[in-house]
Amino acid sequence: MKPKLIIHGGFFSESGTNDDVKRAKQNALREIVERSYAHLENHPAVETVAYAVSLLEDCDLFNAGTGSQIQSDGKIRMSAAIMDGTTSKFAGVINIEDVRNPVYVAQSLLHYEDSVLGGPEALSFARGIGVEHYNPETAQRRQEFEEKSAATARTGTVGCVALDANGCLAAATSTGGKGFEMPGRISDSATVAGNYANAFAAVSCTGVGEDIVSGAVAAKIVTRVTDGLSLGEAARKTLGELKAFDGFAGIIGISARGEIYHLDSHKYMVWAAFSSGVETF
Repeated sequence: MKPKLIIHGGFFSESGTNDDVKRAKQNALREIVERSYAHLENHPAVETVAYAVSLLEDCDLFNAGTGSQIQSDGKIRMSAAIMDGTTSKFAGVINIEDVRNPVYVAQSLLHYEDSVLGGPEALSFARGIGVEHYNPETAQRRQEFEEKSAATARTGTVGCVALDANGCLAAATSTGGKGFEMPGRISDSATVAGNYANAFAAVSCTGVGEDIVSGAVAAKIVTRVTDGLSLGEAARKTLGELKAFDGFAGIIGISARGEIYHLDSHKYMVWAAFSSGVETF
């Protein structure tokens, strides 16, 4: 099986899109997808998706990890999830604070029966496994918060889907939220609506979390592939169902048959893929 990998960096805000920002994001995605694919050649899919998302979290062009959005009470709360398509094990952290890479905390939870934790308990678990304090705030995010302006060219959940040489699939997704939201809001990223994988397909989502949850997007696409649809057919059917309430979502996915696919309901989702070479938008 030839390994394949695709990542996303969420959406541009249409008002903030310009050539310089687009080039910066494309360059970052190109570098990250190349590094992640090199990792995939010698590591399983479930390890690679965590690694790829950690690189995206570390890049402040994207809204996850460093550079996450600030909520209405002035705090940053992040969510991340990972799912191993081979074992069908899902793990995630919801509204975790003061860590550098939420995806690695989620990855650690794959080994526990209680594998989805939220808030202070998620942070307590992270400290218990040796994750050090880290402030993910950037000067840009603080300025946006103080100006109470959510319009930013950096907005976007991040994610990765991988198919390794053994035919195993995995997906991971991480977000810093939508910015200025009510404290306690839960996004799609650490739910099966936003991140899902089994032996047939794996999907990571970005967009408006409430819309993605309402459409059960990731789980529905994977289920439809399991039931016999191609990945493209499943994605188009599922995102088509969001039109009833003008849902806003984008997806990346890979099937066990080697199909690699991306689709968005609105323009400006940014992504990069690596199979025979690098492809970006």
